[in-house]
Amino acid sequence: MAVDVSVRAAEHLFAFDHPHAVAPRELTGLLGGKGAGLAEMTSVLGLPVPPGFTVGLPVCLAYRRDGWPADLDDALAAHVAALETRIGRRLGDPADPLLVAVRSGAPRSMPGMLDTVLNLGLTDATVDGLAAVSGDAVFAWDSYRRFLTMYATTVLGVPQDALPAGAAPTDEAGLRARVADLKARIAAAGAEVPQDPARQLRGAVEAVFRSWDSPRARAYRAHEGIDDDLGTAVNVQAMVFGNRDDRSGTGVVFTRDPATGENRAYGDFLPRAQGEDVVAGTARTLTLADMAARLPEAHRELSERLGALERHYRDMCDVEFTVESGTLFILQTRVGKRGAVAAVRLAAELAADPSIALTRDEARARLDDATIDRARAEVVAAARRGAAAGALVRGLGASPGRVSGAVVLDADAAADAEGPVVLVRPETNPEDVHGMAVSVGILTSTGGLVSHAAVVARGWGIPAVVGAQELVVGPADVRTREGEVLFATGDTITIDGTTGEVWLGAATDDGGTAGLTDDEIVARDLPALAVLLGDVSGQPVARTSSSMSSANPT
Repeated sequence: MAVDVSVRAAEHLFAFDHPHAVAPRELTGLLGGKGAGLAEMTSVLGLPVPPGFTVGLPVCLAYRRDGWPADLDDALAAHVAALETRIGRRLGDPADPLLVAVRSGAPRSMPGMLDTVLNLGLTDATVDGLAAVSGDAVFAWDSYRRFLTMYATTVLGVPQDALPAGAAPTDEAGLRARVADLKARIAAAGAEVPQDPARQLRGAVEAVFRSWDSPRARAYRAHEGIDDDLGTAVNVQAMVFGNRDDRSGTGVVFTRDPATGENRAYGDFLPRAQGEDVVAGTARTLTLADMAARLPEAHRELSERLGALERHYRDMCDVEFTVESGTLFILQTRVGKRGAVAAVRLAAELAADPSIALTRDEARARLDDATIDRARAEVVAAARRGAAAGALVRGLGASPGRVSGAVVLDADAAADAEGPVVLVRPETNPEDVHGMAVSVGILTSTGGLVSHAAVVARGWGIPAVVGAQELVVGPADVRTREGEVLFATGDTITIDGTTGEVWLGAATDDGGTAGLTDDEIVARDLPALAVLLGDVSGQPVARTSSSMSSANPT
């Protein structure tokens, strides 16, 4: 297929600290949301961001139209060489290898829908170099295991169930054996992970481009109303290692609570892990308070960085970070998705915060009619639902609201069901998005507050409970860890995404609010709405519709 020579890839690759003519945060249409955030943090805020470069959206659009641009290999090589000079390591160096992460970066946030490859640059030769320079063979071989698994499934399309299952070994001999098994199974699937890091990089960049047109990404965009023709940028960034040692870890944090709007940091931390471990929802995460106890200096610096980001963006931010051997790195920031009640509270409190001081018009522009109506409905429902006893199990309340529905245990069943359903899974992943979109509630047995299930449900206003660790989700029913059946496909359950409680049967409303109107409940329980919609005497003012819905920020 002929390539459109009018698009020169080299003109659309930018180091994070490239001197753009305007503030990078305004360039999401060129750099994508993640690339714009990385450039803003690097060149404007001076935050501790690992260096790298962004492949701009025009390159993705050229690829989708005409295939791999003729000059993209040379452009990637030039930017890799510049990164090597800055870091002092070389991609593919068997003695001291540079490793990189390859991540997507769409103009609008699409959590988990597009592809990522970490630890790129590991090979049979460089893994020994990493072991030698780090002094830790277990760390090196575990990183190689992670890379082979991610590259095989993400880039080569090898099914996850074709690869070794079970917990990863924790000793060098076991990890070497796991890597050998991985390579054999990848070969049996008719694939091979390249031993040339330049080929690895091309494959990973192309996989990110392809993921824009994956069924899961299309389903998510259809639900969010995102244009299919936008495309995605690609970010290539020097690796930092949350799995390096006991003073390392990774996490995702919101500067305020995205479910309620409360002014407190909200997120998950996972020691000796990499970022995908947190968002995948397969691991038992720790709290930020746990991080403070384990890594007090890194936690203190993180708190300071979160404040700086919120003041700079004048909004609640969603931040990904890694701590490597006690040193904090910020890997991503963006304006965070939030629920409807949180959107109202945030708009009012950010207007009142003297360090941010949104104007009345700015605060109102962040709320469209649909968000306001949903916030009112959630507050009224919460007030009228009353107390309930005899909860079957309790997990983490990840997205507020109480709902009842028939149990379905996979996304296809949710998509095919008639009537309200609650999707129950061990964890959700991007392939489940079509079923999540039609469910009234989501329940998972693993994962934390920033897992895939939590983030997507919160952005869509779907009540969700995650990390209900007492549950074992099977193909036909859900049991206790001792094997007792609690409920099965088709049974009705109720979940409360505020308290994290789960009950058998349908919800009942008995909140003791029979004497109150809906407006009186809203005035009592969500006073921020009156502040935003009324004048000083509390009289309502005209609503304004806006494309800048705070419930679905770009």
